[in-house]
Amino acid sequence: PEGTPAEEEKWIVGEFNCSCVGISKCLPAYCKDDTPNANWNDIPLADKKEAMVYGNKMGQVANTILSTVKDPLVNTIALTKVATSNLGLLPQPANPKFKTALVQIYVRSAPYGGSDKSSNGHRYDMIPFANGMINAGISCQPIHYVHEEHDKFVEAMKQFDAIIVRCNPGQIKADGGSQAKFDDAMRGLQKLGIQVWPSPDVMEFMGAKDALTKIAHLNIGLEDTLSYYDEEEFAKGFKKTMAFQPRVIKQNRGSSGEGIWIIKLKEGNYCSNFGDRICEGDEVLSLMEANDNHAEEHTVAEFIEFCVNGRTDKSGEWTSKGVGKYLEGGKEAGGMLVDQRFCPRIVEGELRYNCVGPELVGIIHKKPKEGGISAVGGTGSIYTFYGPDEPKFKNLTDNFLKKDINHVMPSLGLSDEPIPLWWTTDFILASPEGTPAE
Repeated sequence: PEGTPAEEEKWIVGEFNCSCVGISKCLPAYCKDDTPNANWNDIPLADKKEAMVYGNKMGQVANTILSTVKDPLVNTIALTKVATSNLGLLPQPANPKFKTALVQIYVRSAPYGGSDKSSNGHRYDMIPFANGMINAGISCQPIHYVHEEHDKFVEAMKQFDAIIVRCNPGQIKADGGSQAKFDDAMRGLQKLGIQVWPSPDVMEFMGAKDALTKIAHLNIGLEDTLSYYDEEEFAKGFKKTMAFQPRVIKQNRGSSGEGIWIIKLKEGNYCSNFGDRICEGDEVLSLMEANDNHAEEHTVAEFIEFCVNGRTDKSGEWTSKGVGKYLEGGKEAGGMLVDQRFCPRIVEGELRYNCVGPELVGIIHKKPKEGGISAVGGTGSIYTFYGPDEPKFKNLTDNFLKKDINHVMPSLGLSDEPIPLWWTTDFILASPEGTPAE
């Protein structure tokens, strides 16, 4: 609560990310309408150096995971070369300790090949990843997955010791391929002893929003975090939690805040104790979506209808860019919603912990623009960068790295999987204002 001493403040996880998350210092290299030719050379030298700190650390961690290598570089001539250049890529080691492939996907129907691409067709942060491996004595060949040549791709991948997957969720499908087919291929490679970072299971279970429910018992979780997988339990649970306090409802997949709703009762008539009442369908909600901080109003019934069935006669008129239908396909298809307590101090910003394996390599404070709640990139948020030993965040760092980190993967049902090579955790301040830092 407000007034809590800083040393007693509690930060809780807003989400994990190990797939689409990029290296923020490389953002000048991705194409936008006003920078259609963006590339590695557009990144300031100081930011390149900082990005390479992450890349070099990845190379070092990869070295400790891999075992032996038998052959030189893999012959990938049978695969379509998508990128127009390898600008910024270092020469491959003549006698690599290990062989890695950095797999990307170029969405042929999307501007620039996807929102994560530089003008040469590579991911905007490909260079630090690849050069970090090379600097560690590991070869790293950037390759694009083209679904029409899936079988040839899989055969080529069998020649590598490890595969670094850098395909954003939804991109393979957007290019006309099958994510399930790609994932099954990666699982097959794992059975052959080839490392896949992150593996399909890690991407699924760590990236899914119900990860927040599974870690609710840890220091970095909130005990009143709930997950819904069907319409009945969602309607029943949401009407009860919403009547008690402001909530955040998060769809399972998606990125950049789409389908993440900060919700308050317009009348503010919350009950004193959880369960004292449930919301009626005609009560009005004030909603803000995290992807662009836009606001709209709907009744409880309309919101539930939109979440379940999308835009219908019963859901009212929506200005959201999304289509709703968050439970579509059921649990097996990733249809779910997470219901979490709204933490009002989110306006002070989130902390993104950038990790390579179990090591913290940097902290980013992401503060929403004035009047906003979401600190998603492109919404006017302000980013401040800190080193991994920043004293003001010592309590959170200790709770995360010393108390909780070894429990994260088991809590997510991933006991047999290593911590991802590159991953982030976004923390939201849950303590009242004035809480002591410790």
